[in-house]
Amino acid sequence: MVVLLQPVTFNSDVYVNPKCKPSPVPVPVIDLTDADAKTQIVKACEELGFFKVVNHGVRPDLLTQLEEEANKFFAMPQYLKEKAGPPDPFGYGSKRIGPSGDMGWLEYILLNANHHLSSTKTTAVFQQTHATFREAVEEYMDEMKRMACNVLEMVEEELSIEPKEKLSKLVKVEESDSCLRVNHYPEKEETPAKEEIGFGEHTDPQLISVLRSNDTEGLQICLKDGSWVNCWRYSSGILSVMTNGRFKSVKHRVLTNTKRSRLSMIYFAGPPLTEKIAPMSCLVLKQEDRLYKELTWSQYKSHCYKSKLGDYRLGVFEEQLPFYMSNV
Repeated sequence: MVVLLQPVTFNSDVYVNPKCKPSPVPVPVIDLTDADAKTQIVKACEELGFFKVVNHGVRPDLLTQLEEEANKFFAMPQYLKEKAGPPDPFGYGSKRIGPSGDMGWLEYILLNANHHLSSTKTTAVFQQTHATFREAVEEYMDEMKRMACNVLEMVEEELSIEPKEKLSKLVKVEESDSCLRVNHYPEKEETPAKEEIGFGEHTDPQLISVLRSNDTEGLQICLKDGSWVNCWRYSSGILSVMTNGRFKSVKHRVLTNTKRSRLSMIYFAGPPLTEKIAPMSCLVLKQEDRLYKELTWSQYKSHCYKSKLGDYRLGVFEEQLPFYMSNV
């Protein structure tokens, strides 16, 4: 990891709600070369919505290179970074997360992963960096796309989803709406009395999120009982819809309670904007058993972007449960 020579200074008055206490829980570690990996993945998605993968085939030197190049970007003078902002949502941003007033102790870049859809802010980020940064980003996104499709194909096989590649092709097609987010949580000179929010509690809306971070603590996921567990190194929103609630969308957050900076890279694998999302008929045979209405990825993405981080985003797309009446 590269230590920043000129750390960015933030002022934050956002603190953690102490209602949830961190607690230990084993996070599933899944070897993608294991013959039983597909069963383990589905179990983890149903029970926790979060799992760690090993033997994934991504070169360690690529991970190191991208971390180093990203740290070089965040170490640049603020006025140069701001040439790639404000985010629209792509580009460089700091402290402000989205348009609804959410704040955090971080700066970030959000990059479009679809080469067929132009983004002036993504281009602006690359203009402020060396060519090696763009090369590393593009290779990394290709690797994350491969891994995401691999995991989704294992899910399809385990659940006997038809037709084949129903999920993975949503990420493979040229129109796929995927992106890469790189979050940088600056180090602090003093550890505050209360842990501060780096990135507030939320769920991810895309099909699946693939996260990689440096060896700095801070990531936590929320369990069913409302307690939080620390994680070192996650199924997402519309998979909850497509599996009719069988897969969980895990709520997670990042705290800043360390003098070390934290860098995380998250690949969000999303379907085309016009793709219709609904519970899959092969998993839900009866219409009245469907928990969610049909929606497009564009509708859901727009709703998530306008909402606050902690909002329950799927609520407006839930089917209304029927009332049963009888004569007494």
